[in-house]
Amino acid sequence: MSPSSSALSTRGARMTALALGLCWLAVLFDGLDMFVYGSVLPHMLAEKALGITPDRAGDLGSYATFGMLVGALAAGTVADRVGRKKLMVVCVTLFSLASALCAVSGSVAVFGLGRTLAGVGLGGLLPTAISMVSDYAPRGRAALVIGLLMTAHHAGGILSAYVALWVVEPLGWRAAFWVCVAPLLFVPVLAKFLPESLSFLVAKGRTEEARALAGRFEVDLPAVEEKKAAGDRWNALAGLFRGGEWSQTLLYWLASFGGLLLVYGVATWLPTLMRGEGYELGSALTFVVLFNLGGIVGMLIAGRAADRFGAPRISSLWFALTAAGVFLLSVHMPLGVTFAVVFLTGVFLNSAQVMIYATVSIRSAPDSRATAVGWTSGMGRFGAVFGPWLGGQLLAAGNGDWGFTAFAIAGLSSMVFIGVAALRGARRTSPSDTPQGLATAH
Repeated sequence: MSPSSSALSTRGARMTALALGLCWLAVLFDGLDMFVYGSVLPHMLAEKALGITPDRAGDLGSYATFGMLVGALAAGTVADRVGRKKLMVVCVTLFSLASALCAVSGSVAVFGLGRTLAGVGLGGLLPTAISMVSDYAPRGRAALVIGLLMTAHHAGGILSAYVALWVVEPLGWRAAFWVCVAPLLFVPVLAKFLPESLSFLVAKGRTEEARALAGRFEVDLPAVEEKKAAGDRWNALAGLFRGGEWSQTLLYWLASFGGLLLVYGVATWLPTLMRGEGYELGSALTFVVLFNLGGIVGMLIAGRAADRFGAPRISSLWFALTAAGVFLLSVHMPLGVTFAVVFLTGVFLNSAQVMIYATVSIRSAPDSRATAVGWTSGMGRFGAVFGPWLGGQLLAAGNGDWGFTAFAIAGLSSMVFIGVAALRGARRTSPSDTPQGLATAH
């Protein structure tokens, strides 16, 4: 390699790292804002802050996930109009300001509005960030780069536990939401240094600008994709139900519903349920740290396991192990054993849902793959809304002990649904398609 080529490669690697680093920080703040409510919820319930009761707390948890549903569904359309970079800036700004609204709220209604708006920003950011890092990933490294990006979400969950532990005790629950306003300071950095998505520039016909960026970062220029008309998109959706496909499609949707019910139900209620099992608040927040550390490990190993043993098989097994771990959390075990169970549950839970998307991607025909994965993700989001609400209803009815059992049943149902769908699937594609599934996780 010539000296000039070596310098260009080094410059490209540095710029790729810059794009990944900025998106990683944005997703870190996304995770912090998402998990902070669950981390401070025990304090809010103990103080009866804003008159919150367990059933209202469940409703509030669902508001954020409903906002995420709206944000995720709108992200593609908005990004196509304003650009990926601008949308990321708007999303970070939105959930930061929404946290300020939560911090100053004097009623449940205002607090709920803040959580809903935060959810819209959170839901729009993650798929946009995934698109951004995919554009700038080195050839053959897209799955690795996406996996690294996804660790930021769980790192934010870890940070939320420490915010609750170090800030809430001396300053109160509102201080935690003020901490979540801090990402506003990051917005100017994001706006100045994050490059625009190459895919967006190419799609908008800004070819010269895209070519210049690709040259600077030493990445491939994306091919121009023909946009599908609205009728084509609806035909692609209808294709998921033609012939015998309808049963497999519904099984994928049900598996995704149960998976995200489990993910967001546990994320919202883990500290509160663990306190209900007799653990001290400090231990309950340590469980949040371990759960998200497990999520980081799981994200790093999920793709490798799927490549070796098959995504459908790993998804079913992961959900079975998740259900066992969640159910064990309802049993008061020695603290060290409980720590280990929480960590392992995080490993399997947070990557089991990823494997559903990978399975759908692998089992779908190329011309319907994007539609199949997108709608499987969208249907799963309704489970994300239902999970926090379910936990609140169980606690309000005095059945908190059944919380872990209910979430374990959701895991078992997803295991069955994805397993049956995989057995019924007739189409096979190359394992190289798996990263497309991984890219839509959460």
